[in-house]
Amino acid sequence: MYRTHTCGELRIENINQEVTLSGWVQRIRDLGAMSFIDLRDRYGITQLVVDEQTDASVASMLDQLGREFVIQAKGTVRERSSKNKNIPTGEIEIALSEINVLSQSDIPPFTIQDDTDGGDELRMKYRYLDLRRAPVRDNLILRAKMAHAVRNYLNEKDFIETETPVLIKSTPEGARDFVVPSRMNAGEFYALPQSPQTFKQLLMVAGFDRYYQIVKCFRDEDLRADRQPEFTQIDCEMSFVEQKDVLEMFEGLTKYMFKETLGVEVEDFPWMPYSEAMEKYGSDKPDTRFEMLISELTETAKGKGFGVFDAAEYVGAIAAKGCSEYTRKQLDGLTEWVKRPQIGAKGLVYVKCNADGSFKSSVDKFYSEEDLKTWAEITGAEAGDLILVMSGDKEHIQEALGSLRLEMANQLGLRDKNIFKPLWVVDFPLLEWDEDTQRFYAKHHPFTSPKPEDIPLLDTDPGKVRANAYDLVINGVEIGGGSVRIFNSELQAKMFDKLGFTPEQAQAQFGFLMNAFKFGAPPHAGIAFGFDRLVSMFAGLETIRDVIAFPKNNAGRDVMIDSPAPIANEQLDELNLVIDLKEKK
Repeated sequence: MYRTHTCGELRIENINQEVTLSGWVQRIRDLGAMSFIDLRDRYGITQLVVDEQTDASVASMLDQLGREFVIQAKGTVRERSSKNKNIPTGEIEIALSEINVLSQSDIPPFTIQDDTDGGDELRMKYRYLDLRRAPVRDNLILRAKMAHAVRNYLNEKDFIETETPVLIKSTPEGARDFVVPSRMNAGEFYALPQSPQTFKQLLMVAGFDRYYQIVKCFRDEDLRADRQPEFTQIDCEMSFVEQKDVLEMFEGLTKYMFKETLGVEVEDFPWMPYSEAMEKYGSDKPDTRFEMLISELTETAKGKGFGVFDAAEYVGAIAAKGCSEYTRKQLDGLTEWVKRPQIGAKGLVYVKCNADGSFKSSVDKFYSEEDLKTWAEITGAEAGDLILVMSGDKEHIQEALGSLRLEMANQLGLRDKNIFKPLWVVDFPLLEWDEDTQRFYAKHHPFTSPKPEDIPLLDTDPGKVRANAYDLVINGVEIGGGSVRIFNSELQAKMFDKLGFTPEQAQAQFGFLMNAFKFGAPPHAGIAFGFDRLVSMFAGLETIRDVIAFPKNNAGRDVMIDSPAPIANEQLDELNLVIDLKEKK
């Protein structure tokens, strides 16, 4: 028997028991007359003691030990004279009677402790060591608890967990596919799924009624803190439902996860139309933990001789509470911030609402005190506040103000990770026009149903059609999204036509789904949650990498196993592939 207890289990009531522990040596402290070993496993740390009462043969073993050695320790539980209130086992220690080295260790490349000295790349190269650290391990334990909660809730609601294929057909819409060459079908390729979308719809046609899957998905796209080439979704579909039914079901799931894993009760989720989210927050994923809403100043700002505003389609502003004392250096910093390529604004106008009721702005030459007072009334600014104004193309400036709003909230400490504000964003545009290709693209995907009352607009004004779609947003992060699906073959064919597919192209890509609809497709709808994002939010992290056991870096590489990597010419030959490395260079 390697152990009778774990390293996080023993308490004061275990005093005088003979126990056996196994784990990794966290550190050794030699104090001369006494020595201490901190022994660690996934459950915690227990202190082992060698003193004058310890057998000499056991004491001599200390010279053979090093950090991260795997050992078995036998001894008697006794009360510590100097207790450690920071760990659950801090009231006891083990008086050693035997030590056995189970496995030796080289000196690790970084310290295996909470405040490690290892940088991101080093920790990812030795990820198996990084996973020994409590913060990373606890993130993975949280992830497991959340997955367990998902299954408990959905199983209770009569959902059927069903696996869908990983080797599927490449589709032209959305992000780039990862493709897999077929050895048995020369010149043909599988794709790894970006989502199980068509398969879960086919399960509804099959009469499964309620489906779910915690599933790996793949997208070959540029990476950010909240993206990985492979990621995990909570993927769900329901039959004989409308939008309201889906939102109630998965609002319930979200509340259940908050309660079961964090012990947090969240209020009912409000619904916000996409148009309101853009007008007030400059984002389709609004952070509603704070106000600082966007206000339009177009009518009041034009016609005063300030050419920048007079020529603009839109003038908008936000009011930052308590920021009227910002220095010129701080204001110049904000101006440079909005000029960055990521924001793309040409400049920034400010108005200081002074404590004495007066106003000071960067456009005093063009606007009177009364004009600026009107701006303050529109934006809700009070004495001591700072109004920040931008102008230009409406959509672009709303998004820029939305980004500036978040930056100001960061500077003012308004984005508390311990406060959760979920909401549903609804009524998205169904289609987006792309100037480069001169065609419409689906805002969500080609199977999203238009709002029933907007269907006639598909023939007259497709850009104004609203989608019967919804996103779950928490604290400014899109956690999940879905839609009511098209289940009518004629409407689906019209949708493909608006997206620029010929009937032949639509049949080649999605004929299996359209054919299935001919055999009695029920009304159905679904949703998919970004599981990695949800776990990282619950863990209070900005990046999803530390809630994934073996993540890729920002270049999409696994530096631990050195992947992707070249493959042997024999394998290329089997796959009927030729790679011209000279041409590649």
